[in-house]
Amino acid sequence: MVKKMKKIISYLLIATLVMVSLIGCAGTAGSKAESVVKIAVAGPLTGDNSEYGIGFKNAVELMVEEWNERGGVLGKTIQVVVYDDKNSGEEAAAIAEKIVGDSDIVGVIGHFASGVSMVASPTYQENKMIEISPTASHPDYSSEGDYIFRNNSVISAEAEIGLDIAINNLGRTNIGILSIKTDWGSSTAGITKDLILANDKLNLVAQEEIIEGSDDYSAAVTKFVNAGADVIIVAGMYNTLAPFAKQYKQVNPDIALVGFSNAYSYQLIELGGEAVEGVTFPISFFSGSTDPEIQSYVQRYIEKYGSAPSALTSQAYDSAGILLQAIENAGTTDREKIKEELYRINYKGVTGDTFFNAIGDAQKTYVRATVKNGAFVKVE
Repeated sequence: MVKKMKKIISYLLIATLVMVSLIGCAGTAGSKAESVVKIAVAGPLTGDNSEYGIGFKNAVELMVEEWNERGGVLGKTIQVVVYDDKNSGEEAAAIAEKIVGDSDIVGVIGHFASGVSMVASPTYQENKMIEISPTASHPDYSSEGDYIFRNNSVISAEAEIGLDIAINNLGRTNIGILSIKTDWGSSTAGITKDLILANDKLNLVAQEEIIEGSDDYSAAVTKFVNAGADVIIVAGMYNTLAPFAKQYKQVNPDIALVGFSNAYSYQLIELGGEAVEGVTFPISFFSGSTDPEIQSYVQRYIEKYGSAPSALTSQAYDSAGILLQAIENAGTTDREKIKEELYRINYKGVTGDTFFNAIGDAQKTYVRATVKNGAFVKVE
């Protein structure tokens, strides 16, 4: 009997120790989770648009590094969780499900293309997950819901400035539109066309759409030349604008070219050389600015990643800063309260002072930049 009692007591002691151990582990795990705030970054890290996704990742990690050096946010370490959506709606949809399944993630910086962002955003909205896209420009994107923000202008605002550049900076009025055959390219071309037709100072002489990644633009060039175009608005990235400029200037060296901010990249100059001299853009960020805060950021970025940041990369940098500042202002990681702070915030960043309107659209101020002597300079 005594032996049996000793055995029972022994079993009870072991069970108690195991339980205490499990509670201790759970407590440690909980403490660890509670000491970390996660931010997700989603964009194309591979594929044709990988430069933009890698720029997102670099910029957010740089901003987070700066915050962590100052003690993090709310006294907690900030952790960046990175996802490669390959600029695919299908990949983005799957990634959105993963992100909303992680309760430690407070918000997402991404996605890149408007169409891809709009595939993922219903999942974020339904699960009350904050999404800030640094690049989505489709007019309908922010109407997905009150958790959906864009730190970029709607494309109509940028197109208006591009046309003003054509008229007032370049003195050209006979316009051709070249666009890439994507959701963004087609919608941007349509918006630009409507703006031209509504402006009695401008003439739309021709419009061409090409497959992204094309290397032969001869048919489009011939059409524009025969139509008498004196300026081409190019709705495409630098890898479209650079080869198009090379081929066009072999036929007409005097053609003027206007790009969108997604083509503002040093790769444009590397690929296009002398052919991209005079290409002009509206941009929210100019890396050659004399502002000491902007120069400090540019130098840190170059030191860490080996190249200067683009405008869209810098909008991702500010997007992360805006989200972290909203968390700090809210004093909590509760996403609803952070969302409310985002609608109140006025953030002074490297892409200017940013605040969101009632539907989550950032109000941006653009400067004008052009390529001169192999470098980007500000148009005064």
